Amino acid sequence: MSDSLLQRSVTTAVARNLANTTKTSPKMMSITPRWLLSLLPWVQVDGGTYRVNRTKVELSKAERISIDLTGGSAAFPPESLRSVPLFSKLPDAIVQRMASRFKTEEVSLGNNLLVEGEDRSKFFIIAQGQIEVLSKGVHGSDLRIALLTEGEFFGETDLISAKPSDVTIRTIKPCILVTLSRKDLDLILKELPTIASEFQKAIDEHLELRSTVNRYGERNIDLVSGFAENVEIPETFVDYSATPREYSLSAVQTVVRVHTRVSDLYNGPYNQLEEQMRLTVEGIKERQEWELINSNRFGLLHSVDPAMRISTRYGAPTPDDLDELLALVWKKPAFFLAHPKAIAAFERECTWRGVPPVTTTLFGTPVILWRGVPLIPCDKLEIKSRYHSNQWLGTTNILLFRVGEADQGVVGLHQTGIPGEIMPSLSARLMGLDSLGVASYLLTLYFSAAVLTDDALGVLENVEVGYYHDYENRRAKLK
Repeated sequence: MSDSLLQRSVTTAVARNLANTTKTSPKMMSITPRWLLSLLPWVQVDGGTYRVNRTKVELSKAERISIDLTGGSAAFPPESLRSVPLFSKLPDAIVQRMASRFKTEEVSLGNNLLVEGEDRSKFFIIAQGQIEVLSKGVHGSDLRIALLTEGEFFGETDLISAKPSDVTIRTIKPCILVTLSRKDLDLILKELPTIASEFQKAIDEHLELRSTVNRYGERNIDLVSGFAENVEIPETFVDYSATPREYSLSAVQTVVRVHTRVSDLYNGPYNQLEEQMRLTVEGIKERQEWELINSNRFGLLHSVDPAMRISTRYGAPTPDDLDELLALVWKKPAFFLAHPKAIAAFERECTWRGVPPVTTTLFGTPVILWRGVPLIPCDKLEIKSRYHSNQWLGTTNILLFRVGEADQGVVGLHQTGIPGEIMPSLSARLMGLDSLGVASYLLTLYFSAAVLTDDALGVLENVEVGYYHDYENRRAKLK
């Protein structure tokens, strides 16, 4: 008996050809929640430029020194020594001579570079690795007061002081250092009769200036307080920076092309032009968030002040590390921003310590809180290493924000009301038809971001996302 005689009805495969198909709009996996764009307060920038006026900083801040390790030895431009505030006013001749006397040293893990109470006068710049600075507390125990990483330095005051070191400095990773000893500095100052006096004059000017400024480098405001009578009231004023930073709006642009035949004949149930525009706008907004974080000109990672950068103590992000970051951005912290892998690594550390963070709902989605501050996931904080078997391995950063103009925080910048606007600061303009009947539309988004004061943004660096705990061994130890 043939198959046709056994068929008692029209098959579903054939009947499907006569039925309308329920379909969705086009979906795209690269779309993310982009919470940063929602959480930043946006400021209208008329004229395309936003100027951040600040008080004048009298005392230069410490900057990290970039060390080149190619060729088997560490090297750096001599002028970068002026990134050390103590050396900022030194004459060029002295800076050049000092840079030529630095030596490269490789130090293994766990070595003491300085010991508290001993005189080992040497200036160090960390080219590679990590060190910890320890000091005896009032109860006699060693307290870690700082953790320094690549590009940071220490020991500059020991070069000009006869006092023994008041800290112990120890390597916690194998390190490559560039060093200058007091002996080498003394030889430099003896080369020419005038060098020693010029060096001492520059150092004295720096120390005198340091005594007149606050811890932010701004000149102290002279005040008087108390109940004493016949006290002369001091006169003062607040000076402003003569060269305030200006932010120009950046642009993300593309041209969307749609054939008129497509939009004429195949416009139901979804409008082809609208779907092309929608998906392209999603891509533009994804790029906007990436630029806000990573742009070399205005990106938040590149805008963090050196004094607001800290490193993890052991690689994985611990509650201690986030507490330390909160101690930096302590004035009204708004939210952390971290890669989802970094948040997962932090949650593992919390689980290991038995302190699971609480959860709240933000934009209808559960997010975790640490000390009441939400940790917002964002995949634009990239992981610096390798991608293997659908897993990222390596290090990333965690940002902590204070936001808003009123709180001298971080703000987003845009300009609404532009011609052809379809979203705030996003325009779409018809460019015309070509000879093939293809319509072109220019999409442009204008935006930027500004950090109003240096203490509005902090970063936790060297966050390792690939570390997992062995709970079986822990249980065995507990038994």
